[in-house]
Amino acid sequence: MEYRKYGDTIYLRLDRGDEIISGILDVCRREQLGSAIFSGIGGCSRAEIQTFLPESGRFETWTLAGMLELVSLNGNVVTDEAGQYYHHTHAVFSYKDVAEHRMAAGHMKSITVLYTAEIELRPVQGGEIKRKYDPETGTGFWSFAL
Repeated sequence: MEYRKYGDTIYLRLDRGDEIISGILDVCRREQLGSAIFSGIGGCSRAEIQTFLPESGRFETWTLAGMLELVSLNGNVVTDEAGQYYHHTHAVFSYKDVAEHRMAAGHMKSITVLYTAEIELRPVQGGEIKRKYDPETGTGFWSFAL
């Protein structure tokens, strides 16, 4: 993993075997970014995709493996009042399944890089977004700090 900061934006390149989400969180910690948004593309080998099931309040996880084109990665990083980092990440992958071209998408738990991933990380400007726990859904949502 390597990154550079140009202006307020951070450009992050992840390499073979790197895990994308932990890499983004690591850069946010290093740069002391309490809230940021990100997007990216790349070539990946493995993705753990989640779907939230409201009736059970749990995520269902499934793994996709092989040559995965990361067509679109979008998400955000926020912290809670204790400074703990959280991500909310969605991604779309294209891949070949025998003779068929397919797509898979959803909430991401983890993504492993096959050959590269290129991420643009943009800190929130002029304020900070925090994470507030919601007991009704059992998950966290944005809380706007001044």
